[in-house]
Amino acid sequence: MAITYKDDAGVQGMRTAGRLAAEVLDFLTPHIKPGITTQDIDRLAAGHMQTQGSISATLGYQPPGYPPYPASLCTSVNHVVCHGIPNEKPLKKGDIVNVDVTVIKDGWYGDTSRMFIVGEASIAAKRLVNLTYEAMWHGIVKVKPGIHLGDIGFAIQQFAEKNGFSVVREFCGHGIGRNFHEEPQVLHYGKPGTLERLEPGMTFTIEPMINAGRKEVKEFGNDGWTIVTKDHSLSAQWEHTVLVTETGYEVMTLSAGSPPPPPFVNAA
Repeated sequence: MAITYKDDAGVQGMRTAGRLAAEVLDFLTPHIKPGITTQDIDRLAAGHMQTQGSISATLGYQPPGYPPYPASLCTSVNHVVCHGIPNEKPLKKGDIVNVDVTVIKDGWYGDTSRMFIVGEASIAAKRLVNLTYEAMWHGIVKVKPGIHLGDIGFAIQQFAEKNGFSVVREFCGHGIGRNFHEEPQVLHYGKPGTLERLEPGMTFTIEPMINAGRKEVKEFGNDGWTIVTKDHSLSAQWEHTVLVTETGYEVMTLSAGSPPPPPFVNAA
């Protein structure tokens, strides 16, 4: 599949889908506290998507070699790296959870995720969550025509490793548009000046998975989806969908409740 470049109508369609995905997370935010189950979170999200007139991209999603995904979003708790399936286990004080939402609106996909700290967490957990957010933004601010995808991955990897964390290699960002997953693949590690050159109209996700311990991951259980850290260390992830503009970038998954960018972004 070749890289798709979005025209003005495509950009507008993706802005709408991206905002709606972020608004699902806004809606969920006050509900994510000790005692709620991730299945409750999934039900709340499905109801909100109905009121938006959007639909979940994950429910029933079945890439080759996978069983159909059974929920309207992904909830990855503590050492779950990604693709955690909502269940009936209540969240407890000190948990960290990534909620990953992808909606479809008028044929366009919007994909974003946020970390939530349940109640009060340890200093180490909060540091991982906060620095993973910064790592994502270190990648985003690199985006402009003429740079290479390797420049984005290098910026994320350098920042994460400088802070004593590791970057998951097996999962990456991806192009997105009228399909959930398009070209290019967006690695969160790499070398400057390598891989595809960015051009206006490209849209893709930047979604680093950062581990407090080692970078190795493994499948958990036999559900076909859930990925965990091999050493049982905490993992965090944030995700935005980004457009390459004529002069830089536009984050397409912002909403009224989106966390503000780190101070270094505004300074730049």
